[in-house]
Amino acid sequence: MENNNFNHRPRRSCLYTPGINAKAMAKSKSLPVDNIILDLEDAIAPDLKSTARDLVADMVRTNPYGKREVIIRMNELSSLWAKDDVTMINQLRPDGALVPKVQTAQDIVNIDAQLEDGIALWVMIEMPLAILNIQQIAAASQSTKLAGFIIGTNDLAKEFRATPTPERAAFHHALSVTLIAARAYGLIAIDGVYNDIQNAAGLEDECRQGQIMGYDGKTLIHPNQIDITNAIFSPTIDDIEKARAIIAAFELPENRNNGVIKLGGKMVELLHLAEAKRLIAMHDAITAASGG
Repeated sequence: MENNNFNHRPRRSCLYTPGINAKAMAKSKSLPVDNIILDLEDAIAPDLKSTARDLVADMVRTNPYGKREVIIRMNELSSLWAKDDVTMINQLRPDGALVPKVQTAQDIVNIDAQLEDGIALWVMIEMPLAILNIQQIAAASQSTKLAGFIIGTNDLAKEFRATPTPERAAFHHALSVTLIAARAYGLIAIDGVYNDIQNAAGLEDECRQGQIMGYDGKTLIHPNQIDITNAIFSPTIDDIEKARAIIAAFELPENRNNGVIKLGGKMVELLHLAEAKRLIAMHDAITAASGG
């Protein structure tokens, strides 16, 4: 069952922050970002894993991130570092743990058994087998703490031997089936990173593509990507006005028992009312979090 309070939390911008960089982790607590992903995996050389883990632990204990959601990306389950990562995550109790390179529903069951209750489980969808198994992976949320998918387009490009293009043609199927599986089981879905940190127009185009598909937000690799991402993944003023008009129309005495009404020359159904309420809830959550 969908957790509305959880799902209405804004996750427009999810910033990867290297766990080895204390300065960057400290700076993140003042950025207008919805979600901070403290990274122990890709950004950390093997001989620095332990140091990074200690830095992340110290940062989370001593530097509150306000209303920003804090997720720790651990190392993959088969790695030498996973056990110590899980121990640290259970001690710190961040909002969530992000597990890379999952491939099967059994991976979800295995890590879920290791995480303490109250720590949401997020997973990276970045392996070909994960795409093939995406429905079963999503279905595992019914009996585990699985809360969301983050798609890893860089790893998918490597595994597919694909050539990334501005329209992301190589990833259309992976992006679509991941989003569909997430929605089928009430999970959050976050789009992959945009690598060219100086190309604002390219970032905007890719954000709009993800937003049109239905993604909740985007992972970022640099603070200068936050404002564009937040703007595109936020309901527009026009969206909010239309949503309020739909809600108000259904609340009129003559419409309260109707499943379909006419508004502005268009037929509006209960499904439009549900979407209007979702948009308003997200707008309210963004407004409440803006003071971070």
